[in-house]
Amino acid sequence: MTLPRLSAALFSETNLSIGPLLPWRQRQHAVSPRIAHLGIGAFHRAHLAWYTDALMHAGGDDPWPWAIMGVSLRSPEVAAQLNPQQGLYTLQQSSASSTSQQLIQSVLGVLVAPQDPAAVIALLGARTTDIISLTVTEKGYCLDLVSRQLDFAHPDIVFDLAHPSTPRSAIGYLVAGLAERFAKGYPAPTILCCDNLPQNGVTLSRLVTQFAEKLNPELAAWISAQVAFPSSMVDRIVPATTQADIEVLAAETGYMDLAMVKTEQFSQWVIEDKFAGVRPAWEQVGALLVQDVTPFEHAKLRLLNGAHSALAYLGTLAGYSYVHQVVADPLFGRYLRHLMTQELMPTLLVDGQAPAGLDLPAYIDALLQRFANPALAHRTMQIAMDGSQKLPQRLLAAAEQRLQAGKSVDAICFAVAGWLRFSMGFDAKGDALEVADPLAARLLEIRLVHWDHIDELVGEYLKLSQVFAPALVAYPQFAQRLTYWLSYILANGVPTALQSLLLEVQDYAAAPRLATLGGSAK
Repeated sequence: MTLPRLSAALFSETNLSIGPLLPWRQRQHAVSPRIAHLGIGAFHRAHLAWYTDALMHAGGDDPWPWAIMGVSLRSPEVAAQLNPQQGLYTLQQSSASSTSQQLIQSVLGVLVAPQDPAAVIALLGARTTDIISLTVTEKGYCLDLVSRQLDFAHPDIVFDLAHPSTPRSAIGYLVAGLAERFAKGYPAPTILCCDNLPQNGVTLSRLVTQFAEKLNPELAAWISAQVAFPSSMVDRIVPATTQADIEVLAAETGYMDLAMVKTEQFSQWVIEDKFAGVRPAWEQVGALLVQDVTPFEHAKLRLLNGAHSALAYLGTLAGYSYVHQVVADPLFGRYLRHLMTQELMPTLLVDGQAPAGLDLPAYIDALLQRFANPALAHRTMQIAMDGSQKLPQRLLAAAEQRLQAGKSVDAICFAVAGWLRFSMGFDAKGDALEVADPLAARLLEIRLVHWDHIDELVGEYLKLSQVFAPALVAYPQFAQRLTYWLSYILANGVPTALQSLLLEVQDYAAAPRLATLGGSAK
């Protein structure tokens, strides 16, 4: 039996239990999107779109809803999933003991940028588009991770400067849309970055302005003066949806939803309260509006994302496919707690205290519980993508900070060694590993040429300035410990090397919980 596809008509005909449709959806009249989102993947649909949907339900019959039009910058896959469903999709939230589904109605549809760049630019340049948000991953910003400036040698940036009306990059599209608004005298929008970049609003503002200066200095000046770029911190674990997930949902609900998203029950969103004009009242549905996002951002990047990267590379090399399997291994559990508590958490303290509103030991406890949730089936290989873009802000910045203070970095170096070992493209059994990384070819080249000399091998890795900042490489201890642990992992495998690490360092598992370091939880 062929099941019907999720659609507004299906809800009207069958009164499905996860409805009902919002009033403006029932009327089926034309609605102009007020939010344009670049990079409408699973994370956006489980996060910003979920908050916006909750606000729509809380606000009743809004004659002008905060509807979202998504933009896929590369692949038409998400458009093929969402557009036949009028933007509707099911969000499945799971804990270790329960699962629930809800219909998300905040998305109108998806534009595919390569198919119709003019439509995307018109959306970004429309007077009615108040918010332009992004989740395009770290590599989508064409950012030089060392200088923190726009990489003008990036092929997409080179192309976009030569072809501004048919861009390829998120930066190129943003500037093209802003140019439309500037030329027509429309009000400036708010551009809201939701990716894991340090000071993501400040960073995005700099990249957009630098690009615009190459095209039109007057436009660049207007952007600097009028467009708002609030920083934000986003936190929710969103595994990739599998065909099996879709089939299980279909069996439970009686309809096919090719755009379904699965996530955990936990969600957090901290936004700098700096908008160019009107905005959704996201704080009414759980978002936190603050003056300074930095403490929340650093805590999340280092403790959640840093630990995630560590367990992804090391866990994969140890033969684990899922995050909850890694955390269930007592050896890895001890390592992760040591990494977070003894090396990463201290970099977040100011005068020995956590920033106000952050109970860091409690946050670490909660993270380990979230990682252990088997219902998410979060693949380590999903987290392992694009390590060269992620490690600088997740782990390497903390390593530099600790070395500057004269502190040890063994647990961090062990995780970085795990990434380098993973990048070699084969596991402990010799089977091939897929290394999805912008620097994959260069990493492989280094391994092939310098395989027989561990000091040369690590020395060549450390020349990758896109990953390893010169200030970090200047500390001899970093290269020494990285070389030591990479050599140990290569010779003995991750589990044996991990046992040695925990013998060498002050194992947190034997120490009392440092509850006094936490601030007040809110």
